Amino acid sequence: MRLTEGIKGNRFAVFGRAGMDMFADPVGVKSEDATTFRADLGGSSANICAGLVKLGSEAALVTSVSNDAVGRFCVNQLKDYGVETRYVRSVGGEARTSLAVYESCIEDFQNVIYRNGAADFHVTEADMDAVDYSAYTALITAGTVFASEPSRSATFRAFDLAREAGLPVIFDIDYRPYSWPSPEVAAEVLTRAGEASDLIVGNDEEFGFMAGGIEKGLDKARALAAEGRMVVYKMGHEGAITLVDGEEIRTGIYPVTAVKPNGAGDSFMAGLLASIAAGHSLRDAVLRGSACASIVVSQPGCANAMPTTAELEAFLASHPGPTE
Repeated sequence: MRLTEGIKGNRFAVFGRAGMDMFADPVGVKSEDATTFRADLGGSSANICAGLVKLGSEAALVTSVSNDAVGRFCVNQLKDYGVETRYVRSVGGEARTSLAVYESCIEDFQNVIYRNGAADFHVTEADMDAVDYSAYTALITAGTVFASEPSRSATFRAFDLAREAGLPVIFDIDYRPYSWPSPEVAAEVLTRAGEASDLIVGNDEEFGFMAGGIEKGLDKARALAAEGRMVVYKMGHEGAITLVDGEEIRTGIYPVTAVKPNGAGDSFMAGLLASIAAGHSLRDAVLRGSACASIVVSQPGCANAMPTTAELEAFLASHPGPTE
């Protein structure tokens, strides 16, 4: 299977945003009451990159950042995590790198995201043409890249170039309503992206949104899988259903005491792919991805909370195990 072979190649070109995260310190303090914030790398695709590298994979981020201190902060953080940054381009003018301000508490959790004039929407088809696809074995993208032009057309261009180079396409739906001009446009474009992908990862709400109702989400996932794709249908605390080759693999989660909800999906994706690349069975890879998600929500921050392989193994060895 071309998808599995590409993932096992373990060299990923990742498309999407990098941003700055600022989270209230210490744990439990609300943002409006905080006097101290910690800064770290953020943004779904950047988080996936950091998670992959910490688990022993190679990852390059393809994106745009603002030509200012915040953009340079993100590039420096990517380098510190070991992510390849040759395809991160600085853009001037009024473009701004995204900023997320959140807290480490579950009750009334707030994540305030600043996306006005987002710099990552400024990637172009020329940026995609400049990528050496032969250096990678799979393409990953998060759905936010499709919310605006020119990044929408540019990323579909990258899909075409990746296919010409023999790379499978991995798609994290990552639907963020505030980024889109309308739900109708989002449903149409995200469905198109899913149909152009080899592996689709999303939660029940995202598949339901694409299908026109949450009750139709699993049928939508099954229909996409029936056309030859691998689909991971996540259901929060109820675990996940992985659909591939006519089979449905049901897996649970690793219960933990969470301090925040965000970052779980990015860590799941990194853990899933790195575990397949390391030779684990698909079922075990999904469970390891779930373990990575649990690790991240149990700690402050996102990129910094992504586990290393040693940390993941220690978690699995000490945890009583996943839910049924």
